Amino acid sequence: MERIYFDNAATTSLEPRVLEAMMPFFTEKFGNPSSIYSYGRETRMAVEQARKSVAKNLGAKPSEIFFTSGGTESSNTVLHAAVYDLGCKHIISSPIEHHATLHTVEFLAKTAGVELSYVQILPNGHIDIAHLESLLAQNSFKTIVSIMHANNEIGNMIDLDLVGTLCKKYEAYFHSDTVQTVGHFPFNLQQTPVDFITGAGHKFHGPKGVGILYINENIKISPLVHGGAQERNMRAGTENLYGIVGFAKALEIATEEYEAQSVYINSLRKYMHDELLKFIPGVSFNGDSFGSSLYTLLSVNFPKNEKSEMMLFNLDIHHICASGGSACSSGAQQGSHVIAALNKGNDIATIRFSFCKHNTKQEIDKVISTLKELL
Repeated sequence: MERIYFDNAATTSLEPRVLEAMMPFFTEKFGNPSSIYSYGRETRMAVEQARKSVAKNLGAKPSEIFFTSGGTESSNTVLHAAVYDLGCKHIISSPIEHHATLHTVEFLAKTAGVELSYVQILPNGHIDIAHLESLLAQNSFKTIVSIMHANNEIGNMIDLDLVGTLCKKYEAYFHSDTVQTVGHFPFNLQQTPVDFITGAGHKFHGPKGVGILYINENIKISPLVHGGAQERNMRAGTENLYGIVGFAKALEIATEEYEAQSVYINSLRKYMHDELLKFIPGVSFNGDSFGSSLYTLLSVNFPKNEKSEMMLFNLDIHHICASGGSACSSGAQQGSHVIAALNKGNDIATIRFSFCKHNTKQEIDKVISTLKELL
């Protein structure tokens, strides 16, 4: 039986053109980019080519792009640097951040003695901008604001320009976890008031285990990982050469195909939303689904009963992959901190369906008929 994969916000399949770009670096082009002989020089060139390509597609300068192992490492690097290099004594974040940010700011509050404030969340899942401004206004310490561009569970998006401008007004640094949006939206970082953003290759049909950190050229920080001069002294350790090449290729394809793919994927999401309303009694949705939101994701609440509580498990038996709340801890059935922050009560079972360019309306029809059966 064909598997239906609706968990693209967790990870995506590798695009064949990306694999093709990576292949030579698994085989004949295996030199260490830090070596001085020709084998090393050709791989060094590949890394720098990839950096230029990523910078071009994000509207940044190549010197502002650093390759990492993914979004988690990138966010950790920024937040530790904010405290230990930039002298921040106050972190403002939100209660619905990815754990890569949440756990890091909690750790720093505990171990480095920084003050930690959370911006309030409105009932529709957006952050309360007025509350953010009041936190910044009454603040007397050097501060970093860390708020994600798009939420990985409910899809809500912030306005980077608006939040960045507020941070500038109060002289705070601004870090945004853009893991769900790099590769899905156009960026022009030279025109955006943000100091740090992050990206992960596997969210847009690139390889796993590679990401980026953008650091605005006016900011100097120390590495999180020590031991070598790689990545212009910003990250020790031999470069993940094939990952870096794959990341750049995936971003190039995603940027070229953005117009067509975003319209198509959004049409799938709208179709599923409408079909659920038509056929499944009592469904509701989280976040600002068709307002300021990711076009790749739909967070759906089903009335809670013994059938809906077992739904993920039953969908899996029918070869349908989706996730409850967030996939990063999908093995553990403790409820989602994001859904909890929306105060919807305990009488709902939430499932996140997330789509990509390979999905079809036929797959949605199958999921809807399976849900009708199960419920």
